[in-house]
Amino acid sequence: MMQAVPVPPVPPVPPVVVTTLPGSWWAGLPPEVIGVVSVAFLTATVLVLYPLMRALSRRIERASGDPQFRAEVEGLHERLAEVDALRERVAELEERLDFTERLLTRAQGAERLERGPG
Repeated sequence: MMQAVPVPPVPPVPPVVVTTLPGSWWAGLPPEVIGVVSVAFLTATVLVLYPLMRALSRRIERASGDPQFRAEVEGLHERLAEVDALRERVAELEERLDFTERLLTRAQGAERLERGPG
């Protein structure tokens, strides 16, 4: 014969305690009010910053249409093209220098072998 073991009761859930700094203005506010204040603050921030960001983007777009700005950008593109051409030329010169050094080293090594020691 099996004996039924009684199930212990569920312990009570402790209440949620919101800890705040002593002396702060929100110390006595419930969490729901703090949430509403946070959302209101974020909404106000977005409403203030959105027009500022739009104005900044418009100013940047207008600057890109400025002829002086375009001329400066084109000048920079031309300089970059010149730098690329110079890079290729320097690479070719490095290859020629390496080849010349190998030829000179090979020629000096052949002379040493023909003369012998001493």
